[in-house]
This record gives sequence, C-alpha cells and structure tokens, in this order.
Amino acid sequence: MLREREVRAVAGIPMLILWTVAFFASLWLLITGFRSHEGWTVISGLLALGIDSLMFFGLFVVNPNEAQVVTLFGNYDGSMRKPGLWWVNPFTTRKRVSMRVRNFESARLKVNDNHGNPIEIAAVVVWKVVDSAEALFEVDNYENFLLVQCEAALRNLATSYPYDSHEEKEISLRGQPSDIANELRREVQDRLEKAGLEVIEARISHLAYAPEIAGAMLRRQQASAIVAARQKFVEGAVGMVEMALEALSRKQVVQLDEERKAAMVSNMLVVLCSDQHTQPVVNAGSLYP
Repeated sequence: MLREREVRAVAGIPMLILWTVAFFASLWLLITGFRSHEGWTVISGLLALGIDSLMFFGLFVVNPNEAQVVTLFGNYDGSMRKPGLWWVNPFTTRKRVSMRVRNFESARLKVNDNHGNPIEIAAVVVWKVVDSAEALFEVDNYENFLLVQCEAALRNLATSYPYDSHEEKEISLRGQPSDIANELRREVQDRLEKAGLEVIEARISHLAYAPEIAGAMLRRQQASAIVAARQKFVEGAVGMVEMALEALSRKQVVQLDEERKAAMVSNMLVVLCSDQHTQPVVNAGSLYP
C-alpha cells in the first residue's frame, strides 16, 4: 500500500533564473556559431538550447490546499504540498490533487427501515483528501468511490434502525439525529480508509416515508400523538381530582361518603378529559335525595 511522502524538489525561483540565463547563453552560442560558420559551435548551441528548453518542463506550481503527485516512469516519486514554485526532474509526470474540504449530497434512496417500512433517505457528506498517494493509486476514481461507498453505508444504516421509535430508549432515524449522524460518519469513514479520504461530517438531509405508505404512517403518528396527549390529560385530571378531594376533606367543607366521592370523581374526569365543553347540571335541591 502506497503512503504519501514528500518529493525531493528544488526551489523553483533560483532554477527559473538559472535555466533562463542558460537559455540565453545557448542562444548566444548558436548565433555566434552561425556567424563564424563553425559547425561544432552550432551543434553545441543547438544541443544546449534543447537541453535548457527541456529543463523548463521541470517547473511546477503548488497552490494552497493542494498537492502535486509526482511519478517517474510509472513509479511514485512523492508528493509536494508546500505552496510555491518548485523544480523536479523534467521527465516526471505531475498530477494535481485538491486537499480542500468538499461536500456532496447523495441521491434520494428508497430502502426499507429496520421494521420493513419503505422510506426515502439522503445524506450530506463533508470530506477531504488527506493522503494524495492513496487517493490516486489505491482506488480507480476516488470521487466515484466515495459516492458509491456513501450510498452503501447509508443503505446499511437505514436498514439497521427504524424510522420512528415506538419504545423507550430505542434509537430511531428521526428521533436521535445526532447519534445517527455519528454512526453514519463512522461507517462511511471505515469504508474510505483505504482511499486516503477523511469524512469530517455526515448528516441525513432528507428522511420521509415512501409515498405509498406516507398517508397511513401519518395517521399512525397522529393516533400515537393523540394517545400520548390523552395520557397526559388523564394524569393531570387524576392529580386534580385527588387534590380536590384532599382539600375538601382537610378543610371539612363537606363530608362525602364513598358513593358520592365516586360520583364526584366521575364527573370531574368527564369535565377535565372531555374533547368538548361540558354543560353542567346544577342541583338546586338537597345533596342527598
């Protein structure tokens, strides 16, 4: 497995000055040879001019947040990350690799969650290249490799968790977005280790039930919300009834037997838990018939 290493390069500015001076010197030698009709001088001038011109091909520029990967006759020679003008063997081949932070959004995938419900899911992945040698030589196309592996990790994540939790402490895609994001980032990073890429952040950008079951699941969510609300209503109503009975007994406002307490509890629960406004019936007579 290839690992990135720094290429042996020479500062480009001094080499640019050197080969420029050598180029004009070779040109002067060639002109002198033509004027003096000396064949060896002309040949020497032509050779020197050709060599000097070839040397200029060894110059290359490295921009900030990029790397130049250098190969010589098919062998990896090293990478240069330091910005500036550099010179290496002119017979080498250089290829630019961006080290900037990039991101992409995956396509919307249709998969089944952990409960078998069809859902649509997509993710945004923020990434960058950290090893230029691995990115170029360990995989065929690191950008396409990233795309395929992210979609594979997203499918695997979607099938490992339910869309929504119906039990306490159950991790779901919708209920715990931070935990799901961390799990997605870890799984994508595990798949990209051999490609020299680092995943900075991965988050779900789209999550919804598939259209064919969206209506049914919406009604289910509404029913679950109504049941949960009713439970809160009942808990609050029971507490209010209990407080009312304790206050009446403590302050000795009225003495109620068990049957009257049961009737009072029933009436108060109906009033407190009813969906509609209740119409009270006022008893104008005695409390006891």
